Amino acid sequence: MTNQSNCETLPDAIKTALNRRLERIVIFSGAGMSADSGIPTFRSGENGLWSEFNPSELATPDAWRRDKATVWGWYEWRRGIIMRAQPNPGHIAVAQLQHVLKASVITQNVDDLHERAGVSDVLHLHGRLLATRCDTCGQSIALDPPLLGSQRAVQPPSCTVCSGHARPGVVWFGESLDTRLFGLSERLVEACDLLLVVGTSGVVYPAAGLVALAPRSAIVIEINPEVTSVAGRIDHHLRATAANGLPAIVEHLLLKAN
Repeated sequence: MTNQSNCETLPDAIKTALNRRLERIVIFSGAGMSADSGIPTFRSGENGLWSEFNPSELATPDAWRRDKATVWGWYEWRRGIIMRAQPNPGHIAVAQLQHVLKASVITQNVDDLHERAGVSDVLHLHGRLLATRCDTCGQSIALDPPLLGSQRAVQPPSCTVCSGHARPGVVWFGESLDTRLFGLSERLVEACDLLLVVGTSGVVYPAAGLVALAPRSAIVIEINPEVTSVAGRIDHHLRATAANGLPAIVEHLLLKAN
């Protein structure tokens, strides 16, 4: 008896779609990409001490101005989870796809699991949690390891350059995305011939609008175990987690390339 390969689990329609010549591959990942690494999504309800809080109300400039200690405590809890997490097979598959077929990676995620899996030049639309900076002068701030366990309120460190405070290097609700990164992301999607949309809910704009920019000639495949709000150009839906669905697709593409 032989083990079934990952790609044999793919629906025939997806296999057929992937059998064409593909030269400009883009992966667009959301929070579901890292769920199999143990990082809870905003909407998962797996927030422990923070379960009664609405994350979208903590991740705002207004919340920061009102109560820095609570917001920082929440992000320190998240930083601890991210630092303990490991890339899952989905992240590894993306790295393989980039190394062999030069795929580009755009993510809404603020963790560094793509990079830790070996992916380079990731476009982080919503920033990076570990890229801490001063909320006043923008100076980068190095942090000690996060405290063990969740604490409801933690005072953020002070900036050594000015009187500001350390804040996570993320884009909060109500803040603008980096126009250079977003413009580059738009151009990559507009020129792609394969777009893999992985683990994104499709409700956070403007990032969610990227999917609709894929040309009619491109193949757009959504990999997500849940029905989502992703609109526009979806040709095929693979109801699987990133850790299961991506290795199957990448294995098929790499076998075809050899």
